[in-house]
Amino acid sequence: MRPGHGGAVWFLGVPPIVWLTLFFLVPLTLIVAFSFRGGTGVAGPDSPWILSLEHYAEILGTVAFVRLLGISILVAFSVAALATIAAYPVAYFLTFRAGRMAPLYLTLLLIPFAVSYLLRVMAWKLMLGPEGGINSLLAWLGMIEEPLSLLLYSRAAVIITLVYVWIPFATLPIYAAMQRIERGHLEAAADLGAGPWSRFARVTLPLSLPGALAAFFMVFIPSVGEYVTPALVGGTDGVMYGNIIQGFFTRSANWPMGAALAVLMLVMTILLVILALSLLNCRRVLA
Repeated sequence: MRPGHGGAVWFLGVPPIVWLTLFFLVPLTLIVAFSFRGGTGVAGPDSPWILSLEHYAEILGTVAFVRLLGISILVAFSVAALATIAAYPVAYFLTFRAGRMAPLYLTLLLIPFAVSYLLRVMAWKLMLGPEGGINSLLAWLGMIEEPLSLLLYSRAAVIITLVYVWIPFATLPIYAAMQRIERGHLEAAADLGAGPWSRFARVTLPLSLPGALAAFFMVFIPSVGEYVTPALVGGTDGVMYGNIIQGFFTRSANWPMGAALAVLMLVMTILLVILALSLLNCRRVLA
């Protein structure tokens, strides 16, 4: 290391480490600690701290909790898959078809991030409502006589809204992966007689697959614990696992149970991601 570079490394490296420690590791450690605390309610400075597994036993012994976690994982999987599929052609257009207009289109794609998350969700609540844009359009076209109740206060509404919210976010890693594709590979495939679809299937898709996988997991992981969108557009029929956690931390003021639910969700999510990555590596080796 050159003289003087050590100070720059410390200056650039220490602040992120301190930030992650204070706002990620410490809160996560507290959540794990609370999950093993016996009893219920908010823990004060003088409250007894008794180690116990009672909350985990109650969660695993309650079919409703386990079932809701499974449903939330399936919803998150559906949202991640649909968002990734919808984002892929957007990234392809920006990379290979937009040309000089790509920066402008990318800026337009990112504009929704400047709008409050709650406002975007509330906009979809209005769109999906009985008198909303979708039902009004279908009625105007003569396709329905009564408003579709499926569009609001259901899991379908949660999936539709989350897919919309995550499409711009999912586009970025796919776009970054496609940007790294050498145009010479596509030209070589064309010289060898490969048509457009063959070039896409044999060159573009395999080389952009890491970006698509990154987009999938970047959407799947936060969607498992989503609670704001289900609360606004899901109603009682669209409740997800995150709503139960939020309820224990707020309305019930049962921090240990809420912490245990959160830790179980975190462990399940990590295990699923590890399993998926392992299966993908095994397929790559076998191929």
